[in-house]
Amino acid sequence: MKPYALEKLASLTCQLGEGPLWQAEENNLYCVDIEGQSIWRLNPRTGEAQHYPMGFQVSCLALREQGGFMLAGEHGFARWEPVTGELVWIAQIENAPRKSRFNDGGVGPGGRFWAGMMSSEGFENNLYCLDRDLRYHVAETNIGISNGIGWSPDRSTMYFTDSPRICIYAYDFDPVRGAIENRRVWVDSGDLPGVPDGLCIDNEGCVWSARWDGWQVSRYDPEGQLMLDIPLPVQRPTSCAFGGDDMQSLFITSARTGLSDTDLSRQPMAGDIFMIKTDTKGQKPYRFQG
Repeated sequence: MKPYALEKLASLTCQLGEGPLWQAEENNLYCVDIEGQSIWRLNPRTGEAQHYPMGFQVSCLALREQGGFMLAGEHGFARWEPVTGELVWIAQIENAPRKSRFNDGGVGPGGRFWAGMMSSEGFENNLYCLDRDLRYHVAETNIGISNGIGWSPDRSTMYFTDSPRICIYAYDFDPVRGAIENRRVWVDSGDLPGVPDGLCIDNEGCVWSARWDGWQVSRYDPEGQLMLDIPLPVQRPTSCAFGGDDMQSLFITSARTGLSDTDLSRQPMAGDIFMIKTDTKGQKPYRFQG
């Protein structure tokens, strides 16, 4: 297999770039800068970027069937319309751990919005599921840092990353009930540099996982076997998502938070967005049906 050609898509210099999401009707890529408290919209063809300051930490975005977006931010779920700027909070999480916030998330088969939290105080965080009736429930507990989440093409398996445990879990998934069970370690990646962060899944059922502090994105086959590592010019890639006209472009976000001036001098593109043209197609993102 020939090495993939990496292209820097935009110089956003995000503090904590995350959550890339392809919007096919616009042919635009959306992402967030969590610590920058903002959302970005990017046209991959022109490199034109539009900035939406939000005034709070937005952790992840999701498309909405009725138009616009859903988001998870700090301790709540909200509906957001970029054209008008309308923001409507749907639900606030009760009894969230101290110093916690939402981190990664996404919409799964069945149209529910799944998002998990992180904090600096151990493994006390939860994964939440916002149902189509706009009520949420706790789907998983005892999480360190909730990260990459995705679903197999046949909709039978959900993958979920807990970064401090350096592993990606797999669950049996029921799209009708929105239920998960039978958690098992699908990939224990302690032998690779860095820790697993955000992920996405292609049409072949392979998982692409960004490696925070690992300078790379790793691809695993459906059995969890490492297929390849794609080196990157940044230490802290955060997440990845497929998009483009043919859904063969892999977009990768990155971060510069916590890096020293010396670190940044060695990686001036930290916090930027990158693109790789792959030889496989990604899955189109599901849409929230509430």
